[in-house]
Amino acid sequence: MTATAGVHVPPRQFDGSRVRAVRRGRDLSQKQLGELVGVSGPAVARWESGQEFPKGEKLPGIAAALDQPLDVLFPHDGPPDLQLLRCDAGLSKAQAAEIINASRVPLSNAESGRRRLSDAYVPPLAKAYGVTEDELRAAQDRSFGLRDTSSDDERTSAPRTIEEKINYLLQYGYVGQEPPSDEEMARAVNEHAGVATVTADDIVALRTGATTDASDVVRAGLAHALQVDAALFQDDAEVNPAARDFLEAIRFLGSIHRGQILGLAARGNQTGLSAEMMAKINEVVGELKHKLPDVGGE
Repeated sequence: MTATAGVHVPPRQFDGSRVRAVRRGRDLSQKQLGELVGVSGPAVARWESGQEFPKGEKLPGIAAALDQPLDVLFPHDGPPDLQLLRCDAGLSKAQAAEIINASRVPLSNAESGRRRLSDAYVPPLAKAYGVTEDELRAAQDRSFGLRDTSSDDERTSAPRTIEEKINYLLQYGYVGQEPPSDEEMARAVNEHAGVATVTADDIVALRTGATTDASDVVRAGLAHALQVDAALFQDDAEVNPAARDFLEAIRFLGSIHRGQILGLAARGNQTGLSAEMMAKINEVVGELKHKLPDVGGE
């Protein structure tokens, strides 16, 4: 997923090629989809090509127009923050500001973790967002970087399907560099197999869920392309606890770094993290150390 600097990135994962595939499956033109969600056909074309992203508040309308569950078409990771609640309610900042009879500044400050909402704003926003006041306050805590440790749902859920595994690794596996493109992954799979096995279109089909199965050769090649243990791509293989802890750490570090780093699943079930992974973690921690609060020399 690539966008130019300064382009708005929605709070949910957005895959233009997947939107295009679903739209075509619904026999809708770009113009027709645009009319359903209040934009032009060329705007839809830019979304699908990855040149631009839709605003977050547009995603519920796009999912509804394509007759897809919002969480399926545009997944998100973990419990919602304030921005996600607002966007999932289909509201822009200007519209939400009207509800609390204020400018957009209080909302912008709260969503970006700079200043909390006034208590008077909580009830009307909770009602507009379709959540309880406690849920809205919990979302505000997440906007300020406070993690909810009362539930293990995030840590116990792991990617299981080929589609989920590819997208998880692409999303969390890289920092300071572009993740491999569909063409690069196809080339790596074919090099590993020693024969032309897949095309870039085949990778798109696997990544978007249009194809849900793959041969052992392709699975091994995907593991090679994304630099994880081959067992991860076997049927119903789930990230083991050690790897899940590592990926959670990668996800947390990535949220601080505002990027992604090369994240490799643990080699085998009990051998722990490789020297290469530890070196990469240490490198990122070193980069972040001066940005983190003083923790008593630890």
